[in-house]
Amino acid sequence: MGGIAAIARQLGHQVSGSDQHVYPPMSDQLDQLGIKIHQGYDADPLHDNSLDEIIVGNVMTRGMAATESLLQNSLKYSSGPQWLGEQVLRHKQVFAVAGTHGKTTTSSMLAWILEDNGINPGFLIGGVCQHFPQSARVTDSEAFVIEADEYDSAFFDKRSKFVHYHSDVVILNNLEFDHADIFKDLAAIKTQFHHLVRTIPENGQIIVNGDDENLAAVLKQGCWTPVVSFGSDSTSDYWVATDRCNPRRFTIHSQSGTEVTIEWSITGRHNQFNALAAILAARKAGVDIQAAAQSIAQFQNVKRRMEWIGETQGITIYDDFAHHPTAIETTLAGLKAVTEGRTIAVLEPRSNSMRAGAHAQALPQALSGCDAAYVMIYPDMDWDEDIKQKLSAQCVVLDSVDALLNRLKADLKANDQVVFMSNGSFDNAPRRFLKCLEK
Repeated sequence: MGGIAAIARQLGHQVSGSDQHVYPPMSDQLDQLGIKIHQGYDADPLHDNSLDEIIVGNVMTRGMAATESLLQNSLKYSSGPQWLGEQVLRHKQVFAVAGTHGKTTTSSMLAWILEDNGINPGFLIGGVCQHFPQSARVTDSEAFVIEADEYDSAFFDKRSKFVHYHSDVVILNNLEFDHADIFKDLAAIKTQFHHLVRTIPENGQIIVNGDDENLAAVLKQGCWTPVVSFGSDSTSDYWVATDRCNPRRFTIHSQSGTEVTIEWSITGRHNQFNALAAILAARKAGVDIQAAAQSIAQFQNVKRRMEWIGETQGITIYDDFAHHPTAIETTLAGLKAVTEGRTIAVLEPRSNSMRAGAHAQALPQALSGCDAAYVMIYPDMDWDEDIKQKLSAQCVVLDSVDALLNRLKADLKANDQVVFMSNGSFDNAPRRFLKCLEK
């Protein structure tokens, strides 16, 4: 919604919004754009008679004062995805990045490749890429890169956001169960992904993770668009091989004999897959693989994606957005492969699915690759006691950020690599811990 607000402002609209607990980097971006934020979801902002349209985010539910006022007063409204699709994307060549993990990073990679090759794309990304001053923009270019989320559109539109986007080129990164608050099971998510597939024209392209059986099942339901696959071996059209001596170097191979080697600063094999997907998508904008590879070698990661916060007393601190067990496991494995010290995970289960315990069973395995783990389980999280006991046997379990910082200060030592993981603000824990150590 912050990105949509930025686009609306760029198109010349006067924009304001309502939210609560807004935190950086998005709060900083909105402030720089002069977009005022009303704190809370009361109806006061809707009493402005000059309002032309209300764009409703999916945080809004029936029973909220703003929602009830919106309906009672017959105001004009639409969902964010619907407004974006009608006002911006219908007129563009849309590059959409979908999947359970890696959407923000892959979208940022693709936008950067296009930018570095003179295409000047528009984009809407759910994070702040360090190559761009904002998370969203509209340009004169035909190309538009969008992070295509499967979450529902609004309280009145339970279709996934991505069906509104008029997508031409779609990356399908992976598909796992998530968003337990809106999806009953994995089959329900597969249905929404197939709704996306149904919207892609036959002159477009689907770039799919060939290792993912769930995505294969989605395409088997029907596909009317050319498909290019990527993966870990030659069963896909394109694949990556990681250098055994240098985990930050990998080579792209193809069935036709392509070999392109990339060395970069990013960690994790999952990010090598993200890069390959972005490189393949860029071809539809006229960027060849060699040129795209040269661009991706310069890629700087997105804020809050293994973002380096600082180092003091020999302890290095990162802030990361990982919030699904698979993402947690691959992120920790990527860091461990390139460092000699201990890898320490500090996890706040923040997403609706995590807080509800939907992924709790998988957390012990996800955290098994690190040297020590600290998990926040707050009093209002009604998790199964067996899971709590299992985690307590493997990890340090805490119920407040203050207790966490004190425990970390006592436990950590020089050469430790500490990754704070949350898709919320985490009460600014990474930066607070850095200041605590510096004092």
